[in-house]
Amino acid sequence: METIKDWDLKLELVKTKRGVLLHKITVSEDHFFLEQNPLKDSKYGVAYRKIKERYPEFYMFWEIKNNRYTGRLIAGAILNKEEIDLFITDVLKSEEFKSYEDVREEIE
Repeated sequence: METIKDWDLKLELVKTKRGVLLHKITVSEDHFFLEQNPLKDSKYGVAYRKIKERYPEFYMFWEIKNNRYTGRLIAGAILNKEEIDLFITDVLKSEEFKSYEDVREEIE
């Protein structure tokens, strides 16, 4: 069974200013991808938390270039892609998702 952790990626663990450990993929000194925080009370935090509860091998990463979020979100999962896609669509349409703001994570 292959997971995203088996890919040829260097997943580092980084601590946020709130003390939460997240995964980080470094592309270069000023370009990296930071895992969405599933504990955050933002709309993507809520969505990610629900997805992770059902699919622990699923990951969402935000791209950060030159210390700014680009707005680009990447998601990774190997297994059950079609089922995950349907689940994500349902989560993103839910009223709970819409009721939260989109708040970005701060790293140390």
